[in-house]
Amino acid sequence: MYISARVDSRPAGHDATVSTNGLAKSVPIPAREGMPGSGLNGGELLFLALATCYGNDVYREARPRGIDVARVEVQVEGEFGGVGEPARQIGYRVRVEARATEGEIIELIRHTDSVAEIQATLRRGMPVELTSFEAISISD
Repeated sequence: MYISARVDSRPAGHDATVSTNGLAKSVPIPAREGMPGSGLNGGELLFLALATCYGNDVYREARPRGIDVARVEVQVEGEFGGVGEPARQIGYRVRVEARATEGEIIELIRHTDSVAEIQATLRRGMPVELTSFEAISISD
């Protein structure tokens, strides 16, 4: 699966698009109030990615086990320090309601933690690199 994300930010508006295997979807993210940029910061989106990944993966992993999941709640928390500092103390809590025994649900929760892709990416410290850039000078 190939994923790309694009943000086009300017004083007059903010557009975010994600694409998976060539299928693009617009993501409504409000503009920041009173200044250019996104109304959500990268840390918020990172934590949302962790929560969304885990929640989706619970449903995926429950299906082959024959578990009917009625609800998944994921709460991700952590903190960022100053400019340029990475997040620290990221943790998440999960609540799963399903038609299964408590033991089956606990096993599903633990198994999903071991296979959730965004969690795995952060735990392994995947390098992220700036691969190209353009600097365009404009004049009024």
